[in-house]
Amino acid sequence: MRVAVLGAGTMGHGIAQVTAMAGHDVVVRDIETAYVEDGLESIESNLEGGIEREKVTREEADAALERLSGTTDLAEAVEGADVVVEAVPEDVDLKKETMADVEKHADDETVIATNTSSLSITEIASAAERDGLVVGLHFFNPVHIMQLVEIVVAEQTDDETLEFAREFVEDIEKTPVEVTDSPGFASSRLGVALGVEAIRMVEEGVADPRDIDAAMELGYNHPMGPIELGDVVGLDVRLDILEYLREELGERFRPPQALKRKVRAGKLGKKTGEGFYVWEDGEIVGVSGEVDE
Repeated sequence: MRVAVLGAGTMGHGIAQVTAMAGHDVVVRDIETAYVEDGLESIESNLEGGIEREKVTREEADAALERLSGTTDLAEAVEGADVVVEAVPEDVDLKKETMADVEKHADDETVIATNTSSLSITEIASAAERDGLVVGLHFFNPVHIMQLVEIVVAEQTDDETLEFAREFVEDIEKTPVEVTDSPGFASSRLGVALGVEAIRMVEEGVADPRDIDAAMELGYNHPMGPIELGDVVGLDVRLDILEYLREELGERFRPPQALKRKVRAGKLGKKTGEGFYVWEDGEIVGVSGEVDE
């Protein structure tokens, strides 16, 4: 198939990588050439790492790179595509605008998938005239490692589109779970619920972040504790999701003050070097002294 991925950031380039590795021709599109180049370079770096760890052969990596191309031209990216996967920033208006723009240039049968961790697929699909071809595909970071893809069924999604989505996810060697469009879907709603309770425990002095994370890693076999995961995802992203879920589902998703203070201070986690932990070169080097009452 020909696949267009819109957005060359963390999620976009990851989706492009696994799709190319599955044998499909992939065009990565972003709004600036530098973003496209950075995304393609990240894919190449990931593949080199896979070769070093003996997860990928040199031949497989080279073949995947041959199937990849990049552009800043939306029409060029989506023309002739069997499926377009939108991975633009988490802003519902931007996603709706992107949906409408894609439909102007895509073929009448092109499936349009939106990658969002919590926004309403039904609302995003409302921007498309051929809304039955719209479906949610929620990938997880890092895409080339994480096995799960949530297929989110909007009110408009037709049966053929849903079946196409299932086959596509399985073809790129991921495991699909199917959920009805609802706030936070299944994964984000459960993950955020755990994360917000962990932050409240820090606020209340129940335990420090390291011990809370260790409890979930060692007691429940989670690969990463909820405090560390929040830092990795981005505390600003966590806050946005909580505010949305609070509006949709009620006060049980009220953001803790400790989280709000971190975001106001620009301490957003791993990407800024400090959140609930202190980070250097992508590794935790200590617990932030800002976690207090």
